[in-house]
This record gives sequence, structure tokens and C-alpha cells, in this order.
Amino acid sequence: MTMQVHRWDALAAADRRRILARAQQNIADDVETVRPVVEDVRRRGDAALVEYTRRFDGADVPMDGIRVTTAEFDAAADSLDEDLREALDYAIENVRRFHRAQVRHAAETVQVRPGIIASERHTPIDAVGLYVPSGRGSFPSMMYMLAVPAVLAGVPTIAVTTPPRADGTVDPAVLYAASRCGIDRVYRVGGAQAIAALAWGTATIPAVRKVVGPGSSYVAAAKRLVADSIDVGLPAGPSESMIVADESADPWRVALDLMIEAEHGSDSSALLVTAAPALVEAVTGAVEELLAEVPEPRHTFLTDVFSRYGGAILTGDDEESITVANEFAPEHLLVHTRDPHATASSIRNASEVLIGPHTAFSLANYATGPNAVLPTGGWARSFGPVSVRDFQKASSVIEVTESGYREMRDHVIRLADHEGFYTHAAALRRRDDRRG
Repeated sequence: MTMQVHRWDALAAADRRRILARAQQNIADDVETVRPVVEDVRRRGDAALVEYTRRFDGADVPMDGIRVTTAEFDAAADSLDEDLREALDYAIENVRRFHRAQVRHAAETVQVRPGIIASERHTPIDAVGLYVPSGRGSFPSMMYMLAVPAVLAGVPTIAVTTPPRADGTVDPAVLYAASRCGIDRVYRVGGAQAIAALAWGTATIPAVRKVVGPGSSYVAAAKRLVADSIDVGLPAGPSESMIVADESADPWRVALDLMIEAEHGSDSSALLVTAAPALVEAVTGAVEELLAEVPEPRHTFLTDVFSRYGGAILTGDDEESITVANEFAPEHLLVHTRDPHATASSIRNASEVLIGPHTAFSLANYATGPNAVLPTGGWARSFGPVSVRDFQKASSVIEVTESGYREMRDHVIRLADHEGFYTHAAALRRRDDRRG
């Protein structure tokens, strides 16, 4: 395999758009594919879930067995090696320590003017759904990345959906992570059908107000279909990464880091952006060497990525590398440059910015503390990582005293008159009229 290399200044506009779009076109194509599934779950509820779980996951799950039992949680903990439990506990605590700082307490009361008092309060969303993927492996990290901020936010009802294994069981590491985060409501259902169940509810799965969590292009397509009914959270589709590097970067480390996100699946994106041709050549050689060690199915994922949505972009200079990064707005961005802090300060659009040769994507994916559930598809231009804030909403609290009312009255009447709102103004003009 030879990693594809693009010269940015030589790319036609259509080719640039294709690179910037990455797997988002897949999602658009999949909307019509999943529409019948979503509508069927809305009509038939649990019966449809059982049917699609058998068809898509190869698992026979009875309607009375969709929810994971307490006994399964207990067995999951006992089945894991102590070393894995310790690693999960370590990572969960790091994520909890970071997110605890995001918990909002009562906002400071502001006296806008004498007699005009305003503040803001934050309350949890009543019910949220967490989607934990498992189609390409075991992902307990997604469980705790979603569960920790949801629990800290105080959400009363948290429903987790995750695809079952072929024997109908749920990944024990995911169940252990859920338990350690305080979650006991887990359902063995995945894909587009899980999103539909969370959106509209079934006899077993409660309807929620918001769904958060990454997934396949089918999951992302299903979210688009239910977006008029519930909040589908940040757009989290196929994984993507970008490394901005200069001639000072170690090609071996860059190659290792470039392959991390690419192994998530064939629809992932992994790009090296640099103005150093020698670095591209050295990284390409290192990637080819490292690929020989990668087992299936990850080997196929990597070769697919580096021939489709991945590879290297060769720019004219370091400034253009930063321009490309900001235009791409990657999910994961790693800076391998001589002055990584200076480079990072120029990045405006990235879901996360990792600085320096030791901050591998792997570390941030699991245990540095900040959330690893991030917007993809260029949505880093307007979305940020999952946080406690995703599971709460704000309300303004306002009080106007009599003196404040007297001061505001005439100003607001003039504004209401200007905009043509008769009763807005009348409510103030005639407030002191006495009737009856």
C-alpha cells in the first residue's frame, strides 16, 4: 500500500470539497436506507427492535430481555481482569475530575440597573439517551465519556443503548464502566433502531429529550431523521484526525499517531498536513512498515482509509498548513511542530487540539480527562466536545421592582411601538388603569 499524497495548491475545487466532506456524503446517502427502519420502530416498538437486532446483529433477544439485568452487571464485573478494572477506574476518575469543574452552580445575580435583577439557573434535562457503539469492537471508553458528565449534570433518567454481541450479551467492560458511573438502565439494541427507540420510546425503552453519542453512518443518518422530535446532540459520526507537522517532527512518531484514528473503520479520515516533502516520504515508509504488524480487521480499515479519506496533504508553507486545518475543522488535531504552542494558538476550528510529540491521540481518547466524544464532519466550527453542559439547560430568572418598572416603562413602550406590537405597549401604558 502507498499512502496517497495531495498537493493542496494543485487540487481542483471538487477534490478539495471531497477531502473536506470526508464521510459526510456516506451519511447523506444512508438517510433513505435507514428511514424504513426508523419508521418501523416508531410503529411497532419492541417487536421491531427484536427483529432488527436479529437481522443486523445476528442476536436473538426476546422482547422481555431487551434491558440488561442486575445479574448481568454483577457477572460483568467478575468476568474482567483486575488490571482492566483498574485501568477503567483510573480513566473514569480522570474524566470525572475534569468534568466536575464544569458543573454549574447558581449564576451570580446581576443588577442590570437599580430595580432590574437578573440571574441564570441550570437544571438537568429530564431524560437523555446515551448511544455506545460496539460494531467494531469493545468501547467502554465511550460509556464513561458519556455517562460521567450526564450523571454530574443530575439527569434523572439516563437510558443507554448499545448493540449486543452475537450471543445476545452486552460487552462486560461497557457494563462495568456503566456501573462505575452510576448507570443501571442499559438496553441491548443498536444502530438506527436504537436511535428511533430513544426518540419515540417503546414499551421497554423510555422516550428521551436528547440523544448523545457517536456511531456509524447509519446511526448518524437516523439522528437526522428524528432531529425534529428530539435534540440529537453534537454531530458525531465516523472518526477523523489530522496531524499538522513541520520538518522538525519525528516521522516514526507521526506515522504511529496518524494510524490511531484510522483503525476505527474504513469510513474514518486520517490526514498529515505539512509543508515538508521529506517528512511525507519518511512517514509513508513508516506507515507501510507498521501496517505489516496490524491484524485484521484493523489492517483493512487502515488501508481503506489511506486510499480514500486519508493520506498526506503537502502545503506550500506552515501558514498554509494551518489554513487547511482550520478549513477542515477536524475532530482530533495533533500538533508536531518546532513550536507546538504557537501553532496550536493559530488553530480556531478543531474539536480537540493535542500539543507536542508525547500527546498521542490514544491518551486523549481514554484518560486525559477532557471528553473524547467530539463533533465530526467539520462541525468543530460551531460545536465543542461533550460536557456537563450538554445535559443541562439554562433558564433566565428576572425580577423587576416597582422603581425598575418606572425607569424601563417608557423606553420599552417606544420600542414596542416601533416594532408595531400594540399589546406589548398597551400592557405598560394601561398597567395602572383600574377596572371593576
